[in-house]
Amino acid sequence: MSSRTENPEGAAEAVLPSPRPSDEDAALTAGPPAWEEKPSAERLVAWLTALVRNREYAQLADLRRPRARTNAHIRAGWFNPEQREIYEQVAFLFAVYHRGVSQPSYGFGSLGAAARRIGGGAGRGPDDPGAARLIDRIVASRRIPWRHLQHAVARLRACDQKPPSWAALADDLVRWNDRRARISYQWAVDFHTPPTRSGSAGKSDKTADTIKKGPTT
Repeated sequence: MSSRTENPEGAAEAVLPSPRPSDEDAALTAGPPAWEEKPSAERLVAWLTALVRNREYAQLADLRRPRARTNAHIRAGWFNPEQREIYEQVAFLFAVYHRGVSQPSYGFGSLGAAARRIGGGAGRGPDDPGAARLIDRIVASRRIPWRHLQHAVARLRACDQKPPSWAALADDLVRWNDRRARISYQWAVDFHTPPTRSGSAGKSDKTADTIKKGPTT
């Protein structure tokens, strides 16, 4: 937009361009970037999957050291400082699953749904005695059962099965002690719910695990 002024004799003066907002003004009015608007669990998973894609094996190895507070642990916790321990432990579980893996998996479903995939030729989920005992121990725990969760993730890796959704796992564990959320009960329901359509369900699950992409940071 431009402005035109008149001199005392009525002759039009030169047309002057309207001032353009500076880059600083534009940044102040643009609001936060889309990356910062994402839920904290999704930002955590985007960072973790980027570590796998970029082959940051040293940081992934650091995350697999649960008793050591490395820079990688600290960075994982900063995605949700109020739930630092949970975010650090989810990063640990992610690194355990992705040991020696070159392609990241976002996972799908709850931990209970993922436990249905544990097993082998004799049966999976409720038909696998080990998986059934494991889910019973997990859902019966008042505190977050980190040791049993690690066992579940290790079993999924050994069975070459997809993990739970890492973002959903972080959100569920944040609400573990929320009686209204009933996370442990929902995991038990997901574990014992029979599959509906094996063919279409498997296809949609695979799609859900592969289409999501986050920024590489």
